[in-house]
Amino acid sequence: MTNPIFDFYRGKRVLVTGHTGFKGSWLCEILLLAGAQVTGYSLNPPSDPSLFELLGLSERMDSRIGDVRDLAHMKQVFEETQPEIVLHLAAQPIVRESYKNPVYTYETNVMGTVHLLECARLCPSVRSLVNVTTDKVYENREWENGYRETDRLDGYDPYSNSKSCSELVTHSYVKAFFGEETSPAVSACRAGNVIGGGDFAADRIVPDCIRAMQKGEEIAGRNPYSTRPYQHVLEPLYLYLTVAMRQYEDRSFAGYYNVGPDDEDCIATGELVDLFCGFWGGEARWENWYDGGPHEANFLKLDCSRVKKTFGWRPRYHVSQAVEKTVEWTKEWLSGGDVRACTDRQIEEFFMK
Repeated sequence: MTNPIFDFYRGKRVLVTGHTGFKGSWLCEILLLAGAQVTGYSLNPPSDPSLFELLGLSERMDSRIGDVRDLAHMKQVFEETQPEIVLHLAAQPIVRESYKNPVYTYETNVMGTVHLLECARLCPSVRSLVNVTTDKVYENREWENGYRETDRLDGYDPYSNSKSCSELVTHSYVKAFFGEETSPAVSACRAGNVIGGGDFAADRIVPDCIRAMQKGEEIAGRNPYSTRPYQHVLEPLYLYLTVAMRQYEDRSFAGYYNVGPDDEDCIATGELVDLFCGFWGGEARWENWYDGGPHEANFLKLDCSRVKKTFGWRPRYHVSQAVEKTVEWTKEWLSGGDVRACTDRQIEEFFMK
């Protein structure tokens, strides 16, 4: 496959934190297809089943099981692997879980970032680093305009706030330690809600839809009127790889970047479930089961004009296509098909689009 990103990453030493998670597994599969030398640093897979295990990634890459809260162990991995490019995805990523375990959430998302940046500071091989955060880092005012990279950071819940803190830590390290030409170029990327095959997490709407289909039950729409910037998982991964590549070549590209769908693809959760039921077919149906849970934003979308202008980036899929690809992958898995072949095919289709 010929693609500038694949050409660039061939032979590069890349460290991915959070590699056993949903996004991390897709990212590692892309890098392996590109011919990169991939090391992962993460806890064990967070779900059973897991995309990491379904793709057989532990046998195909240098997979290190570790905790980002363990600075000494992470330093050891940096010293042993000498990465050129670091993509930081490790996190406690669930809003509701952050209400249950706020201390663990802050330890992982804030001190985990401190540890990663400290390892990068002490490792002379690192030339490019991308900290993956979230669209929820912004102070949410429930307005209809998309948030810009210059808007105030102040996430409400412990997850969102801890990712805001992660960005502040990153900004401090950039100013204090990474100002030299020989220092790593560092960016933060703020992505919207991602969907795609192989997401088995709790408290996410598409995995909840799939579990309901497996049980032959109706789907419980928890917050059907909440608007979110839904996008296929490959959209932000493409951007993370692009940012890491461009700033590796020219550190002036380092900065802060939103990545999300166009305005017409920022839809309510109920609309997303309608799309899912339509592509799934059969008896798929849902009802409004709002459960009065902890606070979550009702309206959220991003202004992605900066990343479009800087990199010429555009979303490749509309939200309906993202849902269709997710259903396609899931039915391949449920039928006992070759999910790795399906994953690779979807990657190749996307990167050649």
